[in-house]
Amino acid sequence: MKVLLVYPEFPDTFWSFKHALQFVRKNSSNPPLGLVTIAALSPAEWEKRLVDMNVRPLSDKDIQWADIVFISAMIIQRDSTHAVARRIKAAGKTIVAGGPLFTGEWQDFPEIDHFVLNEGEITYPQFLKDLKSGTLQKAYTTTEFADITQSPVPMWELIEMKRYDSMCIQFSRGCPFACEFCNITAMLGHTPRLKSAQQIIAELDKLYNLGWRRNVFFVDDNFIGNKKALKEEILPALIEWRKDKSGTNFITEASINLADDPELMDLMTRAGFISVFVGIETPDESSLTECHKNQNKGRSLLDSVKRLQHNGLQVMGGFIVGFDSDTSSIFQRQIDFIQNSGIVTAMVGLLQAPFGTPLYARLKAEGRLNEEMSGDNADGTTNIIPKMDMHELREGYENILRTIYSADGFYQRVKTFLSNYKPVKSTVHLEFQEVLALFRTIWRIGILSSERGYYWNLIFWTLIHEPKQLPLAITFTVYGYHFKRVSEIHVMQGASA
Repeated sequence: MKVLLVYPEFPDTFWSFKHALQFVRKNSSNPPLGLVTIAALSPAEWEKRLVDMNVRPLSDKDIQWADIVFISAMIIQRDSTHAVARRIKAAGKTIVAGGPLFTGEWQDFPEIDHFVLNEGEITYPQFLKDLKSGTLQKAYTTTEFADITQSPVPMWELIEMKRYDSMCIQFSRGCPFACEFCNITAMLGHTPRLKSAQQIIAELDKLYNLGWRRNVFFVDDNFIGNKKALKEEILPALIEWRKDKSGTNFITEASINLADDPELMDLMTRAGFISVFVGIETPDESSLTECHKNQNKGRSLLDSVKRLQHNGLQVMGGFIVGFDSDTSSIFQRQIDFIQNSGIVTAMVGLLQAPFGTPLYARLKAEGRLNEEMSGDNADGTTNIIPKMDMHELREGYENILRTIYSADGFYQRVKTFLSNYKPVKSTVHLEFQEVLALFRTIWRIGILSSERGYYWNLIFWTLIHEPKQLPLAITFTVYGYHFKRVSEIHVMQGASA
């Protein structure tokens, strides 16, 4: 059996970092973890080939080579998935699909022959059994949760590592919280299920032995869902693993209550964690109550962010406008919070209601769902009918983007962050392209860009005030280059809507 695994293309989004990756000659932020895991669950005797369309085109030769084609995709990849599925079907190939896109929309893909849904550790073996017996069904689903201690080490050898900026790994599935707009608990449950420390180290060993020396992203939706296991098993194992390793640092996602635990922050930075994405959502307490974001309530979110930064963790933040409780004041309040917090990577979007969430169910009952969700939570679109006037909401949203990603707003925010950030010493593995990236940055931003005055002002300010942080400051100028271009696209799209 010759199996082709295909990952469709992402559109240009905040999350893609497409414009930033050009500076280091990378094609994509992360590889498709789901597909390399499915490959590892597949029979060893199968021939396997993986094409990530975000790093290279899918050729006709690839399609003709295959006996069967597997596709995995997220909602944001919907358009590319439709196009590639039609193309593969026209070539007469059998298509099998799985992933978040198909969980709620599999009926919308008539070109696809079979669907392996929910958690692959459960449904994929059922598919393989029926494939062998010739009794394949249309869709394989389950309401059970997988025992991820049985998950294999992904087949990283199938990907072209040099084309990616970061590798990815998963420690847990599920989240103990119940945010109304989040579909993670609907898909993966409230009780975090964990891999063992031995599994994590085995996965890291494989990446390291294949030559990987850059960042690794723990893709858990809430890495700190089980603090006890982290403190007693995982983080000590990572600290020990990194003693004789160079260049590998970690990034993850965590809830804001990480800031309440000095011991956990210390262990994470000692283990090599340098950055966390945190769902801030909104500084408005009533909106936090509305969406059941209870872990963010009753605290100074600004102080919590600064505490994380002061303990050596960069904070990427998610923000939402369009809650029922939001008033016209929310737009300036969001701007003020983002600027004062020094969150350089601020992802701001309109409230959306993903399929399977309590929010989706509530708004459907109220007759307030109006279109297909894009899957991009920071593109200025929404699938709900808000209580606020839609024109006012969109205009306020666009003003947030214009302000925080203006040259003045962005570069001032970088200075705010660098003034508060207290990094823990970490190892860095420089590639030749990263050295060249410095000169590309100087040329594109420091010379050709209309923002060159802000660029050089930041460089000299950093040399005077935070000289050890100069490489990070330069990295942030590249982020700003990307964010500005994507935000301009969204603002232009909004103006033409």
